[in-house]
Amino acid sequence: MPRAVLDTNVLVSALISPGGASARLLLELRAGAFELILSPLLLAELREVLGRDKFRRYVTEAEADAYVDLIRREGVVRADPPPSPEPMSVDPDDEYLIDLAREAGADALVTGDAHLLDLRAIIPVLTPADFLEVLADG
Repeated sequence: MPRAVLDTNVLVSALISPGGASARLLLELRAGAFELILSPLLLAELREVLGRDKFRRYVTEAEADAYVDLIRREGVVRADPPPSPEPMSVDPDDEYLIDLAREAGADALVTGDAHLLDLRAIIPVLTPADFLEVLADG
């Protein structure tokens, strides 16, 4: 079974755009198509992002809490890995995702972030649509 780390932007998109590729990934997850790798830092970032005022028009605080709990239950929570001595991303805030994917032996880091997608030649980084294709070809 493929293992994947979903970037926070993918998880947020899945919640606020129910017809998009990110939301379809969550349906695939619930159907058992892949294993979602999480960490405390990723879950904390997801909750922090969903707590921002700009997301109130999409979800209440209670709905955001319930969503984070759902994601936690659907995934496998691993300890936050130690930071890599040699950062790969130009955005230091993304580095923990790379470290998590590498430490967990993930088949894909799924993101919409251009900085991470630029690393495709070095590590397995896919867009949500690309990962859906991988799952379909399974």
